[in-house]
Amino acid sequence: MTTTDPIPLVHASLGARELAAVAEVFASGWPAGQGPRGTAFERQLAEHYGVGGAVAVTNCGAALHLALLALGVQPGDEVIVADYTFPAPAHAVRYAGAVPVFADVRPDTGTIDPQAVADLIGPRTVGVIAVDTVGLPADYTELLAVTGRHGLFLVEDAACAVGATYQGRPAGALAPVGCLSFHGRKGVTSGEGGALLTADPALAADARLRSSFGIAPIFDQAHIVGLPVPVFTEIGYNYKLSDIAAAIMQVQLGRIGELLSRRNALAARYAELLGGEELLTVPHVPRDRTHSWQSYLVRLDPRVDRAAVAADLRAQGIGCGHGTWACHVQPVYESKQTCPVSADLFEHQLGIPMHAELSMDQVERVSAALCTALRVHARPSR
Repeated sequence: MTTTDPIPLVHASLGARELAAVAEVFASGWPAGQGPRGTAFERQLAEHYGVGGAVAVTNCGAALHLALLALGVQPGDEVIVADYTFPAPAHAVRYAGAVPVFADVRPDTGTIDPQAVADLIGPRTVGVIAVDTVGLPADYTELLAVTGRHGLFLVEDAACAVGATYQGRPAGALAPVGCLSFHGRKGVTSGEGGALLTADPALAADARLRSSFGIAPIFDQAHIVGLPVPVFTEIGYNYKLSDIAAAIMQVQLGRIGELLSRRNALAARYAELLGGEELLTVPHVPRDRTHSWQSYLVRLDPRVDRAAVAADLRAQGIGCGHGTWACHVQPVYESKQTCPVSADLFEHQLGIPMHAELSMDQVERVSAALCTALRVHARPSR
């Protein structure tokens, strides 16, 4: 690899073991969802996370939607959601006919601010969706205290946080309901996919039924003697994860430690190289939690022209991105709320390459190019 080869922002860690698992599914004759590999993967998830139920679905957005339906969210209800994130939580609230209310985030971690949540609770509030922002768990001790005090549900959007921990417990199992993503840029991936995790087997059963058009799995029915005729008791959705993806995820789940170890080493090197740069701030990880490093976001000094820095990096073949979104300013929501911390992060954060296939030489190349671009595109101090 030369010093001019492209360095992508993200890259999935998939290889021969995953291909072999897919070949086994092809040979089995059941590539669709809720088959033997999907069932086995759900058992593996439940054991890994120590939860009562796990439901494998097409993506984290589907898991969030199913969670809200299973929790009884009704049209007109209000659900408080983290503002600085991909807007899947707010979308899911809209899917249920409810109203998303955006909570600002903490400036040091970018995770939902428990005090902002408490300040937003009103007569129509039924629950809260917290987000483990780009892989860093939120403050669940405080969030559970707030939601418990007011009788609200709490859902953990751990889409980016597979492998992260909070007070020694795994992200995804930090609230009564957790939702995971296996999208191609996550730490473990099947290209697309997700899961709902819960301590409540009844809630898991509700989500599983709704994920399959409102009927029991066809694979199970095919093994019943006679001619079972499914009965539709709920309006469901086609949110099933294929057995092909489930087989890939069985391999990937076993590789979490290996892949996370690589990302941790890369993040540590970035911190060494960029920690003293006055024109940016590196990510902050509180001592009571660990980061999954799905993304590595730096906050640029307001004097820096972020777009110009990004153009310089991309001209050198270095991938970069804006970070994530301040949802309350997106036109689809037409929100009159203000979330100043989230808005500031949305304007000034920059994502730089982070994935388990990066080399240390590439991290050094990215860091050097970024520091040079910062100085070129920073306004002089007054």
